[in-house]
Amino acid sequence: MIDKASCSGVWIFAEQRNGALQGVTFELLAKGRELADKRGAKLAAVLFGQGLKDQCADLFAHGADVVYYADAPALATFNSDAYTTQLAALVQQYKPEILLGGSTIAVRSFFPRVAVRVDTGLASDCVGLDVDAAGVLQAVRPAYAGNVLATIVCPEHRPQMASVRAAAFKKGAPTSGRTGELVEVPAAVGEVRIQILETVRDASNQVSLADADVIVAGGRGIGGPAQFGFIQDLAAEFKGAVGASRAAVDAGWISAFHQVGQTGKTVKPKLYIACGISGAIQHLAGMGASDFIIAINKDAAAPIFDIADIGIVGDLFAIVPALTQALKSR
Repeated sequence: MIDKASCSGVWIFAEQRNGALQGVTFELLAKGRELADKRGAKLAAVLFGQGLKDQCADLFAHGADVVYYADAPALATFNSDAYTTQLAALVQQYKPEILLGGSTIAVRSFFPRVAVRVDTGLASDCVGLDVDAAGVLQAVRPAYAGNVLATIVCPEHRPQMASVRAAAFKKGAPTSGRTGELVEVPAAVGEVRIQILETVRDASNQVSLADADVIVAGGRGIGGPAQFGFIQDLAAEFKGAVGASRAAVDAGWISAFHQVGQTGKTVKPKLYIACGISGAIQHLAGMGASDFIIAINKDAAAPIFDIADIGIVGDLFAIVPALTQALKSR
């Protein structure tokens, strides 16, 4: 176990994919900056990859005081074995007080392994973070199918680790010309037993839900998988993404990649159009922070109307195609 008294600083894992920093990285930097300032500590970003040294400038501009950068072919593409060994070695050497990552597929697969190696706990899939006067991280996450919010603490072990949902925090504005300390660390990937044979992208969503300014989502009310065609048509007119409720995903009408909600993705687009979605609390937890919400449902009593900026009670099979056609005619 790492000596608690020797630990200091807030770290965020700067996730990159195909050489591009992911949006959740900048959200974590904004929140990490807040936590580090409360602790009177430095904020560090940890970046793994190959040939990505220039990306460190973005991390400094968004609030990092230090960037630990490991460059190696084995780190160019995410590999759970390599990333686990590399991050655990850095934690044991530099001893951060807090370590945060996005609640992404990559982080979900290797952060628990890091936590085991350094003998600490991990609060996963969090939607809120704070730190008290004693430096104890208050990690807030939904529990009991989203019906309550639980605060998770790890008072005795360090680092205090948490993974955070995308869109849980706002990105900060970059500061032009801001710099910091770049620490180039040697590769320490150890034995790599996992081989990535192929990466397959879901071609049905050309725009990532996490990055989309507009999301058009379908629920059980659309009636079946074929009806997602007109949801996709409307999303395409907005150059947006297609979302879905859990009910639609569980019915097999669309892949889980599209699921928005407590057990899917948390999103915060500028515009969210909910089609045939009643508004179960689990779905609202994933999209309720959207800037503007339009709900289309034939049930005037649907809970989705309680949070909608515009509610349309009517036949979505007539309304959605008409809206698509109106956009095409602009």
